Amino acid sequence: MAKPSLDALRARIDSIDSELVRLLAQRLQVTGEIGEIKSQLGQPLYVPERERALLAARREEARQQGINPQLAEDVLRRVMRESYLSQKGRGFKKAREDDRAVVVIGGRGQLGSLFVHWFELSGYPVHVIDTDNVETLPEAVADAALVLVSVPIASTEAVISSLTNLPQDCVLADLTSVKSRPLEAMLAAHQGPVVGLHPMFGPNVSSMAKQLIVATAGRQAETYSWLITQLQTWGAHIEWLDATSHDESMSLIQVMRHMSTFAYGVHLMEEDASLNQLKTLSSPIYRLELMMVGRLFAQSPALYADIILDAPQNFAMIRRYLQRFANLLEALEQGGRDSFIAEFNKVADWFGEDAEAFLAESSALLQQADDAKAR
Repeated sequence: MAKPSLDALRARIDSIDSELVRLLAQRLQVTGEIGEIKSQLGQPLYVPERERALLAARREEARQQGINPQLAEDVLRRVMRESYLSQKGRGFKKAREDDRAVVVIGGRGQLGSLFVHWFELSGYPVHVIDTDNVETLPEAVADAALVLVSVPIASTEAVISSLTNLPQDCVLADLTSVKSRPLEAMLAAHQGPVVGLHPMFGPNVSSMAKQLIVATAGRQAETYSWLITQLQTWGAHIEWLDATSHDESMSLIQVMRHMSTFAYGVHLMEEDASLNQLKTLSSPIYRLELMMVGRLFAQSPALYADIILDAPQNFAMIRRYLQRFANLLEALEQGGRDSFIAEFNKVADWFGEDAEAFLAESSALLQQADDAKAR
């Protein structure tokens, strides 16, 4: 029996791919219907237990079919992300039953406008206060359920200190990436419910599913609980942390990362590096690092300056980093190969099992990045 020709096999592939597209459309239609039911019931967009069970079941089915389980999971995760987007379009149930408004100060900014959009999707009346309509603030907050401050770090405390005439049960919250001083300012300005929020994502997210929001408790948790419920209904994961611990962690997560990235970008510029050549010659991991550097310089310099300049202890942290860098460099210049390896092993021991876990996780990300790279 003659083997099928290459053209015939390609035609079969095309037919199978077309069927996959049809099934994807069918799945999206079903997830949209699920979104409508969730909206009516007030159930969260993202249910981690359900997702874990689904992925485990499909991985086992893939294994039984002789397919790499990771392939099945990769495809399903991408499909799920699209499903969350389709469910979002159906709107969300309000966590409050009344019609009191949400006021977003700085609601025309990138992050503020994102939250305006989400509250509107949930059916809240939303008042946006920005530089061109500040005079409307007293009227807007007169019967507000929530006043959400989303302004640059440098302006946050001044804006908060002006909010002294809010309704007693109005929730006062902020979206600032630092927490200690803004939280203190909110507690001083308003005697009602207060909570600090730090969304650990940028304004370009299209779905709140799986997104992390760090929350710092202020006052009257029972009164602002509806806000936390609303965030969770949108799919966000809430991580509670006291303000001091938050800011200490952010000095490592944000300040050190941003400063290092900024310095590397300056170094590339001063060395007059050829970006085209670097991109051409980059391995997947270096290209990803280069993307992270370039990404920084596509955003607001004022935001990153404010994050770094916010607290004096940030400079002490950066100086300790510089000293350690200098010490390591000096040892290497003196031919300290053995000391480098010894220090490397000490750090590897400190990371422990997380080092292998990070290696596996980053390898998967790098593979995806390499697959998406234009040749």
